[in-house]
Amino acid sequence: MAAGIRGKVGGRTQVKNVEQNQEIQELGRYCVREYNHQLQLKPNASTALVFSQVVAAETQVVSGIKYYLKISAVTRDGAPARTFDAVVVVKPWVHSKELLNFAPSSPPKSTK
Repeated sequence: MAAGIRGKVGGRTQVKNVEQNQEIQELGRYCVREYNHQLQLKPNASTALVFSQVVAAETQVVSGIKYYLKISAVTRDGAPARTFDAVVVVKPWVHSKELLNFAPSSPPKSTK
């Protein structure tokens, strides 16, 4: 098991101090850029997302490291910030990153 990665094998581990973690923040930027690229949006398009910050993250050891990110982003048209869930797999030994999923976060469930 890699140094610094704890928890049961295959289980998710919460990343602490996400706002200060430059690697996690850069992964969030990558996810937003890749999402815009997949939709063929130009960076200055009004509907293109602009990265704000990663607000939460978890990791899971798979054939690489799978990151589950909650990303805050805005659009250039001035709409309020929204939160998105992203899943990205990083394989550092082959210098590979792959965005598996990027979608608006579901609102929290009400506990009445």
